[in-house]
Amino acid sequence: MRYLLDTHTLVWWLINGDHLSHLARATLSDGDNEVMVSAVSAFELATKYRLGKWPEVGPISSDFVKHVMAERFTLLAVETSHALYAGQLVAEHKDPFDRLLAAQSKLEGLVIVSADTAFDTLRVQRLW
Repeated sequence: MRYLLDTHTLVWWLINGDHLSHLARATLSDGDNEVMVSAVSAFELATKYRLGKWPEVGPISSDFVKHVMAERFTLLAVETSHALYAGQLVAEHKDPFDRLLAAQSKLEGLVIVSADTAFDTLRVQRLW
């Protein structure tokens, strides 16, 4: 299977696995699964760290690619099609990071791994 990590899921995997559900932990541990991490997560981490909203992600933000590659996850770039789809999503949820992740999930056929039920309103398949 192919999965896309929500930003919080990535952070929890890297610094505190106790926050992950049993299913999420098992899914990420299964070497047969392809796990993707979006450039959106790099942008979200860097932004929230810079604003002082998420101070504990400083080390991840400063060496994002190294952390992702060390886990053997695949980086997913943001394409124009992702941006257009995210902007056109009809949903109350306004978070631009989540909208882009949802668009990537939908267009790339990925299951999003997230505790955030807001993804359900964006009509993507979510695992938690």
